[in-house]
Amino acid sequence: MFKIIKELKPFSIFIIIIIVLLLAQAMTDLALPDYMSNIVNVGIQQKGIERAVPDVIRVSEMDKLKIFLTEEENKLVDRNYKLISKENLTKEEYNNYLKKYKALENESLYILDTSNEEDIEKINSFLGKAILSKYGVEKGALKQAMPNLPEGTDPFMALKSLPKEQLDMLKAEMDKQFKDIPQSIVIQSAINYIKLEYEAVGIDMNNIQSNYILSTGGIMLLIALLGMIASVIVGFLGARVSASLGRNLRDKVFKKVTSFSDAEFDNFSTASLITRSTNDIQQVQLFVMLLLRLVFYAPILGVGGVIRALNTNTSMAWIVGVGVVAILILVGTLFAVAMPKFKKVQKFVDKVNLVMRESLNGMMVIRAFNTQQTEEEKFDNANKDLTKTHLFVSRIMTVMMPTMMLIMNGIMLLIIWVGAHEIDKANIQVGDMMAFMQYAMQIIMSFLMISAVSLILPRASVSAQRIGEVLDEEITIKDPESPKQLNDDIEGSIEFKNVCFKYPGAEEYVLKDISFTAKPGETTAFIGSTGSGKSTLINLIPRFYDATSGVILLDGVDIRDMTLHDVREQIGYVPQKGVLFTGTIESNLKYGKNSEVSNEDVLKAIEIAQAKEFVEEKEKGILSEVAQGGTNVSGGQKQRLSIARALAKKPKVLIFDDSFSALDFKTDAELRKAINTEIKNRTMLIVAQRINTIKNAEKIIVLDEGKIVGIGTHRELLTKCEVYKQIALSQLSEEELAYE
Repeated sequence: MFKIIKELKPFSIFIIIIIVLLLAQAMTDLALPDYMSNIVNVGIQQKGIERAVPDVIRVSEMDKLKIFLTEEENKLVDRNYKLISKENLTKEEYNNYLKKYKALENESLYILDTSNEEDIEKINSFLGKAILSKYGVEKGALKQAMPNLPEGTDPFMALKSLPKEQLDMLKAEMDKQFKDIPQSIVIQSAINYIKLEYEAVGIDMNNIQSNYILSTGGIMLLIALLGMIASVIVGFLGARVSASLGRNLRDKVFKKVTSFSDAEFDNFSTASLITRSTNDIQQVQLFVMLLLRLVFYAPILGVGGVIRALNTNTSMAWIVGVGVVAILILVGTLFAVAMPKFKKVQKFVDKVNLVMRESLNGMMVIRAFNTQQTEEEKFDNANKDLTKTHLFVSRIMTVMMPTMMLIMNGIMLLIIWVGAHEIDKANIQVGDMMAFMQYAMQIIMSFLMISAVSLILPRASVSAQRIGEVLDEEITIKDPESPKQLNDDIEGSIEFKNVCFKYPGAEEYVLKDISFTAKPGETTAFIGSTGSGKSTLINLIPRFYDATSGVILLDGVDIRDMTLHDVREQIGYVPQKGVLFTGTIESNLKYGKNSEVSNEDVLKAIEIAQAKEFVEEKEKGILSEVAQGGTNVSGGQKQRLSIARALAKKPKVLIFDDSFSALDFKTDAELRKAINTEIKNRTMLIVAQRINTIKNAEKIIVLDEGKIVGIGTHRELLTKCEVYKQIALSQLSEEELAYE
């Protein structure tokens, strides 16, 4: 998995931008509960009044409050409040203030005249107590402290007339009563007085309340909009990064696979390579998308939620802990049960692909042997294994989500239950409880996000491992560090010197001590019984495999000392089974050297390969479409087009690996005649089963059990090589051999 994560390095800038945007999104999400709490606490309960610091207050009321303030507190109030009256205002100023404060007509007012938040917070810390003290005096609290006070006496005038020491003692007694009352409750109670004062001054409280709710709601909408924009951009960038990673991985896997020799292909089935290039990369791509979108976001949201929740209320912090522990236990249990199944899923996908591919490729054989039922059962078994595993995992997911929702709803009920008791004790306000509930949900949701990703992680990890196996596969056939170059006047001679070969991991040699020279302008043919090593020998020349020992020389240069490109550039290869690619006849024939092959070369190659007749019969000629795998042409036509493709390349070495077997005798003869006539100064190597195909070759090499048992012309071998003679007798009559 870490190797795949390293592939994200080219997208570092995008990832940094994503993390910054996720931080911004988390901050917006975490800010919303506070604003919602303010709407409930301030906007609804406090009628839009935020602090126990009135913006405007009558002078008579302020004088009463000052009785309960210290000398320094009074100085702070005087410094931040401005006195306005009919006498100290111009007529215009007076009329403007009178529109806002109708009480100014009857008495002077104090107006808060500061933007210093520090001073306002200081005033807020003590003015609330003064307001509650004033309220207590108005309700008869002073009469209890001073029972001898005459009836009808103004209590505030009495307080003013008290000696300083006695007044200070009275204030100290009042302060003791405030120790057990939370500051938030003091302020909220004081705000009730401010509401009454505002109404007395002539301020419309409904207007203050609606303005506060609308302005706070507007801020919430703006924050939500910013969070949405950040989320959309993160989604866009995350999709771009994950899709680009998938593209790069597919590109790397494909390039790696194209560099495989046959030895590497033996380690991976075709179905497995297809699954790794598609399904496995999709799993990694999905995981990276979730990694960028959730795994980075969840910790920010979780940590931020914890900090905000503790700032809101610490007495209910244990509830969040209960929820997190419950989710971790649930996810841990599911993770332990599901992970082994995830590891099996990709293997079952491989198996389904393998059975499907074999069935499609061998459909004609299946029908010919009436084994459709057998193949259906084989596919059904593979399909059932995959289905059972998917169902098991899906059922676990089905259990997980309702259980998590149950935990979340249980946590919400617990918060409401405990929060209601805290509200009853006057420890918190309703809005605080609602904010804490949202923070708790955000914390739990962050764990749910990580849990969701952790359940996808096992399958993605298995997929990443399978992709890594392809990318880490050691290439056995590769270019040398200091390659040698061929001369400009390349002849194309091939020489084998004591070549031995055995397949990787095998004990027995397939080829033993092979030595011969194939010269330009001559045809060198190979014949032998099935399994004698003919195709294996031919495959050593383009380095599909490398010789175990000995050397193969191209124009006197060891092919292992040359780059693969340089070696294969000189070779025109026609395999046993003709292979065509989706496109047109022209694109297939120009496949070897697309930019260098002219239409005249294509038409000439078609003519030599005896494909001219059926190509001209097609409506679009060489521009006719070729279906996938060449299914819209016959086996013989496909083989002739494969031969034409090799001829159009004009290589110095032509290799025909039993390429004439799909042709009838007449076409075979005409094709060989055309090649001998038109193709000059090329080294031709032909593997064949039919004597007629190779009997005119300048050199025939007879193989038997991996060894050369005869080299010579057709006539020479008939007299001195018993193996060749037996092959000839199996194909030709004694009269024909006698004539030969």
